[in-house]
Amino acid sequence: MASRILVTGALGQIGTELVDALRKRHGVDAIIASDVREIEDHPVMSSGPFHLLSVLDEDEMRRLVVDNQIGTIYHLAAILSATGEANPELCEKVNVGGTKVVLECAREHNLRVFAPSSIAVYGPDCPSIAPQVTPLNPTTVYGETKVVGEQLAVYYWMNHGVDVRGLRYPGLISYKAPAGGGTTDYAVEIFHAALEDGEYTCFVREDTRLPMMYMDDAIRATLDLMDAPADSLGDARGGYNIAGCSFIAGELVTSIQRHLPDFTCTFEPDIRQTYADSWPDEIEDDVARREWQWSPAFDLDAMVDAMFAGLGANLD
Repeated sequence: MASRILVTGALGQIGTELVDALRKRHGVDAIIASDVREIEDHPVMSSGPFHLLSVLDEDEMRRLVVDNQIGTIYHLAAILSATGEANPELCEKVNVGGTKVVLECAREHNLRVFAPSSIAVYGPDCPSIAPQVTPLNPTTVYGETKVVGEQLAVYYWMNHGVDVRGLRYPGLISYKAPAGGGTTDYAVEIFHAALEDGEYTCFVREDTRLPMMYMDDAIRATLDLMDAPADSLGDARGGYNIAGCSFIAGELVTSIQRHLPDFTCTFEPDIRQTYADSWPDEIEDDVARREWQWSPAFDLDAMVDAMFAGLGANLD
């Protein structure tokens, strides 16, 4: 039985850490990393098998799956929110078209698939604390593509028996790879600016509250969901809500100042504020907690402490 794992978009923010976690768990040779680009000295490329792959290339996708005896695809390749608004046609082509290629390949070769969603699926009509089931009317092209992705996941499960699973990732905060053009990128950029410059200009308002999550929690949630028995998962399998820690931008500044008392932040909102305003303040994740026992480990201060430790900051 095919048991190796293919990761698309492996050089991105999530892929960098997911590939590392999967290689530690299953062995280096069992994890085939892929991306549409190469990045010199990237740890994913130097630590194990890597292939250049466009997720729109159906033939190459099939070849990689067959030649490498792939049994599972973690499909991370995507154009994110801010980048997607700048190039909506490319966003739709990659996010929807690429997902269709992966799911068709999964149908043909009996593969399991992880296909993440995002809090960007929500729109301004969503309650401030977003439930699992609510109207999904996003205001960004990226959000629209993620709604379609969730629908495709459920369709392929219901009609073709493809075991597809997904999470609605909150804003993800990590130090091992740069953020990739999303609206929540400020919560990553701010750490580098604090250490390098002692100041930061934030592109959302000080009172902007968004659902966030430390990357360690996101990786654990991903692996836990994929480990869960198929019969334990319900209708949310295409995009489970998962909560980490929600905070306003000003609270993040205050937490950073525990380590760097002289750090200052000014707030100059740009177009990304509009996207942030259309998203909920918090996430209700009771379904994930019930069906596969999800629970986050990091609150705001623990996340900030981990970020500084990971960045090697000498704050004594």
